[in-house]
Amino acid sequence: MSNPLQQTIEVLAKEKGIEPDVIITAIEDAVLTASRKYYKTDEDFRTKFNVETGQVELFTVRNIVNEVTDPLTEISLEEAQKLYGDEAEVDMEIEFPKATDVLGRIAAQTAKQVIFQKVREAEREHIYAEYGDREGEVINGTVKRFESGDIIIEMGRVEALLPRKEQSRAENYTVGDRLRAVIKGVNRGGTKGPQIILSRTDPALLIKLFEQEVPEIYDGTVQIRGAVREAGDRAKIAVFSQERDIDPVGACVGMKGTRVQSIIRELRGEKIDIIEWANDVNTLITNAISPARIQSLSVVDEAERVVEVIVEDKQLSLAIGKKGQNVRLAAKLTGWKIDIKSEEDVRREVDAKFELAATLATVDGFTDAMWETLSTSDLNTVDRLCESSATDIANLLSINEEMATALQNATRVAAEAKAKLEQEAAEEAAKQAAADAAIEEAAKQAAADAAIEEAAK
Repeated sequence: MSNPLQQTIEVLAKEKGIEPDVIITAIEDAVLTASRKYYKTDEDFRTKFNVETGQVELFTVRNIVNEVTDPLTEISLEEAQKLYGDEAEVDMEIEFPKATDVLGRIAAQTAKQVIFQKVREAEREHIYAEYGDREGEVINGTVKRFESGDIIIEMGRVEALLPRKEQSRAENYTVGDRLRAVIKGVNRGGTKGPQIILSRTDPALLIKLFEQEVPEIYDGTVQIRGAVREAGDRAKIAVFSQERDIDPVGACVGMKGTRVQSIIRELRGEKIDIIEWANDVNTLITNAISPARIQSLSVVDEAERVVEVIVEDKQLSLAIGKKGQNVRLAAKLTGWKIDIKSEEDVRREVDAKFELAATLATVDGFTDAMWETLSTSDLNTVDRLCESSATDIANLLSINEEMATALQNATRVAAEAKAKLEQEAAEEAAKQAAADAAIEEAAKQAAADAAIEEAAK
């Protein structure tokens, strides 16, 4: 390319990653739009970029016809033959040059807008073609600037957006920092802002980091069956080995924890629990609840995927985790709703059921069969039984409403008596605690007095 405009086109095309022909077409369209605005006629305008001169040439095109009905777009065969001789034939087109130097400043501004729009559209289409099928990939980028909490990431010649909601709350960045993020989506439409949406919170980032760090995952020997995160705090990942002699958890942890520590550093200290996947529900959930150890597990509702897990009293807080985090992540990872109870909770429930059964047994006509029905229903606690209507209880146990009301009254009386005893016990315990505290304070004072007397001697 020799002339300055052509050189500019080539540089711009290289910078934007698009073909020079796209820019040339944009320039032709821009001049065409500006010409129509300037001349304001119904003539058939056409533009052509002259490679030799670097100029955009403007023409009006007329069709050769036998009889002219529209002088702006048609020319008679007779007139055409005067211009071009016998070569002119009906249905041929003739181009008549038009001046472009008269278009003026407003037309130039219009042309500039059209060129900018066309180039931008071509650039966005090129970016979509390059990144549209790369969702889930991890990319490297540099923090370029901040916009209302969002971060603009520079990835070579293109920019990407890391929205505030996709940023880990444990991370802070400054301009120039390098980071890795996963491509969450690529927008095709629109004209403003970056098309590529990144994420630092998506579980896909955790999966890709393990794939890059653990060779056994990369070659398929160890598979990742699931990953969940609460970015910045904790994550759980389930792995499975295709070969019996390879420990999937050990492969991910690495020698002295080197592999997983590398990922933890990348995620700014996010704790990662690596568990072994199992097809057996009991084993899977037992692993997912780790580091807590469970005592027993039972499936409450297989259709609704609900399980009940019982742990030792001292393991309850560890199983639930900070603000329920551990059990919440375990539930997301396994796909089961997990109800965690301590052994003390279970003992209280059993005692409460025994007390309820004993209370109801004092009502004339209440049978073991009725208790069997009641204990397996939703009305198997004191609160639920008292809050329910007599009609519902009567229908459930196939009794009259008078007896249902009697069952409710007996339950309320027993509950009130128990609450009174518990309140009295609590008051007595508070008094005893106060007395113990007074004795301890007196002992401390006596020891202090003795020390003073000893020092005085």
